[in-house]
Amino acid sequence: MARTCELCGKHTTTGNKVSHAKNRTRRTWKPNLVKVKTEVEGTTFSVKMCARCLKSDFVTKKV
Repeated sequence: MARTCELCGKHTTTGNKVSHAKNRTRRTWKPNLVKVKTEVEGTTFSVKMCARCLKSDFVTKKV
């Protein structure tokens, strides 16, 4: 699935944009995804993960 963190599953959410006059229109919130190269057991691959998972050191970036 597109725009989804491969570690925690965070994905695009939808809701309403509410103006000062209480008019409601549909909108989306997209996660802050980062493409990171990582190495696990000697194999290198690319992972799409959110910035929160990257900050929490779930995987280490390959230098």
